This record gives sequence, structure tokens and C-alpha cells, in this order.
Amino acid sequence: MEAVQNEVVSFRHVDKIYNTGTVALSRFDLSVKEGEFISFLGPSGCGKSTALRMVAGLGEATKGNVEVYGQKPKEVIQNSNDIAFVFQDANLLPWRTVLDNVLLPLELRGSDKKSRKEAAIKVLEMVGLKNYLKSYPRQLSGGMKMRVSIARALAAKPKLLLMDEPFAALDELTRQTLQMDLLEIWKRENTTILFVTHNVYEAVYLSSRIAVMSAQPGRLSSLINVDLPYPRERTNSKFTEYLEVASKSLEHSIGRKEMDECLRKQ
Repeated sequence: MEAVQNEVVSFRHVDKIYNTGTVALSRFDLSVKEGEFISFLGPSGCGKSTALRMVAGLGEATKGNVEVYGQKPKEVIQNSNDIAFVFQDANLLPWRTVLDNVLLPLELRGSDKKSRKEAAIKVLEMVGLKNYLKSYPRQLSGGMKMRVSIARALAAKPKLLLMDEPFAALDELTRQTLQMDLLEIWKRENTTILFVTHNVYEAVYLSSRIAVMSAQPGRLSSLINVDLPYPRERTNSKFTEYLEVASKSLEHSIGRKEMDECLRKQ
């Protein structure tokens, strides 16, 4: 999948310092082009989620500039439906059915009832849940809840999809299945995706580029172009080479001890 060269997101000399004095990001620079799948790879506390939340307008830089489509993120959020966010927790409303959960952002947009229902059903079919429209969250597995969360994010047809470790709490088989589903959606919809993970395998499998982060303070340590065709074979020798490149880059940025801790979590 070839990325069009229009800039979607830019971080320019971004610092983020919280009121506690914690330096979450320091001199962070990154440009994201239309159609890219960028993974932020690094351990907890390296600023991955902070960067993502700033793109979503959920925080502001202490210094520097964050822009989405050449505007401040809050302006984009207020004036369009171009950005959607998927969190690690599915955050479904327990009193609403699967269909009604996906309808929620469309209801907030004020679109007519017929068109929004058609759009919601379409994205639920896309994620394999067309037979669960009337089910409630309590009746779903963890993987199915995450599918609903992704469908809800896609319902408004966002140009930019932000995902903060959405598969971290899932078992490995479910995680791999949803990774494949996400890539199919990405290719079909030509969405730009920013994806937070601490999993090296996940980053290599999904990404067109990997932004490796160092911690304390969070900096962009390296950018890895993953020049592999999709779908990617995890047993392929080239895949293994990229795993080694990403792992060594991560180890260089965070140290051996922290790297061992990351690998234990995978």
C-alpha cells in the first residue's frame, strides 16, 4: 500500500511537562503522511500515549507544535469527524446493544436515522459482528468488545485513527486475529493509523514505519521503515530481520534491563 505524501500529523520540537514535573516528551519531532500505519514502540512511561492524546486534542504541548491537517488538533475535533480514538479498554455502554453502541457517534453528529443505521451495520459487518447487533456488552468476549469499539470508531469514516494499545489485554490468538482484521480495514478504507504498543512483534507485523521511543524523557530514538509486503508472514526470514532491528533499536534506547522487562510482557 503506497502512502500519498500529504502530511496528516506533525510534531515539531514538542516538549510535554506535566504539573508534577514529569517530562513526558522532549524535543519530539515526527511527520506522518496520509495512508501510513505508524506504531509508537516503547516501554511504559516513554510518552507514547501522551503523544497520541495530544493528536486527539486531549492535551497540549508545553513547547513546540502539534498539528493535524495543518490545524490545532482541537480545531479539527470541533469542526470535523476526521479523528477517532480507540483505547485499550473498549469503553462500551453496558445498557446499549452492540448496534446502539456503534450508533452513538453518528447520533451525536445528527445524521438521519436511516443512514446512520446503515453505516453502523456496515462497519459491524466489516468486523465480523453482523450476527450480534442486538447483543449487550456483557454477552461478548474481550475480543468481540474490542471489535465493537473499532467499529464505533470507524462508523463516522475518520481519516485518522488513533489506537492506544487496543489489543494489550487480549490473548495471543485473539490479538493476531484482530491485527489481521485491522490491516484489512486499513487497506480498504485508506485510513491513516497511529498505533501505540510495547510489543515488538506487533509493531513489525502492522507498521509501515515504527517510531522507537526512549524514556525519561520521551524522545524519538529512531524511525524504522518496514519494507515488507502485506500480509506479512511471521516466520519469514525478512520478518525476523526486522524483529532484530526493532529489538536492537529499542534496547539501545531504553537499556538491557528495561528491554528484558518488555520482552517478558510479550
